[in-house]
Order: sequence, then C-alpha cells, then structure tokens
Amino acid sequence: MINNIYIPFEYLTLYMIDFVNASNLGEYAKEFGFSKLVKVKEIRSLEGKDDDSIRKALENKDTDLVYGVEKFRAKDKMNQKDSGLNQVLCKLANKNRVKIGFSFSDVLNSEGSKRSKILGRMIQNVELCNKYKVDMVVGSFAKNEYELRNSSDLIAFGRVLGMRKIWNEKIDNFYKDEDIGIRKVK
Repeated sequence: MINNIYIPFEYLTLYMIDFVNASNLGEYAKEFGFSKLVKVKEIRSLEGKDDDSIRKALENKDTDLVYGVEKFRAKDKMNQKDSGLNQVLCKLANKNRVKIGFSFSDVLNSEGSKRSKILGRMIQNVELCNKYKVDMVVGSFAKNEYELRNSSDLIAFGRVLGMRKIWNEKIDNFYKDEDIGIRKVK
C-alpha cells in the first residue's frame, strides 16, 4: 500500500506536483521542475475560511485537500496559538484521508509580524499532522507566475515546517490510484 512507503526528500523532485490557483500557469511546470501543475479548482479542495467549513470538509470523505486553515485566524489565545487545527480535526482528516495543504503563497504575500504568525501556526499544524499521521501537501498555490517556486524550494519549505513526508509525489497515477486519494472533479 502506498501510504506505508516513506520516500526520502531527495527523490521527490522527480515526481513533484504543485497546486496553483490560476489557470494559465500550466506552461511553467517543466521550467520549475514539476511533473505537473494542478489547478486547485480541478480537485475537491477547500480553502479554510471558518471553523464550520473546515470541519464539514474534514468530515466529508469526498474532500481531497483542505488548505489555508491558519490564515483566517484573527488572534491567538493567551497561552497557545489558534492555528485552525486541533486533535479532533486531525483525527477526522486521518480517518477520511483528507490531505492538509500548506501554501507558500500565504507566507510570500504576508509581511512583518503577520508572516511570523502564519509560519508559527503552520509549524504547529505540521506537528499535529505528524502526530496524528495526517497526509500533508506543500504547494505554492500561486495566483500568478511570480508566486511560483521551484520544487526544491517547496521541499525545503516543508523541511523548515517540520514535515516528515510530503504527498506531492506519484503524478503518474495521480487521478487513477485510490491509494493517493485525490480525484479529478468532473
């Protein structure tokens, strides 16, 4: 089963895919070292906006990817970060095989203390996902060609966040293989 295979970071560059928000970026895939650029609208995904929508998406087995859960939070609590994920949501994501996405575009487009808050929340979410064995995806989620990043940059970003494994690989059977768990929207 593909979920039990650990692929070292060095080998991921051969099979990396990236998730983008714009539709005109497909021509840049090979230039940036990706097998394919996947538009977020082509898959069953949800950008985190509020707690209810995130929970409904994680409870639904048809959802493939939830991303941006850390950026809609206004304030952290007194003694802990309010990162958008908790142990209950991570258990739901693991049970329903929903992947949690981390957007480099969110970090790139934020400034100052907001950037440090987003990075801290992402690190906390990665720790939760590692603990509860939730599949994680790191992507540029670019809206234009200037936000695209090389595959090795995204792998390094995943390492900085503390990811043990990244699930952007195996593009050959990306829409066919149920073990990978991302299906194309019809």
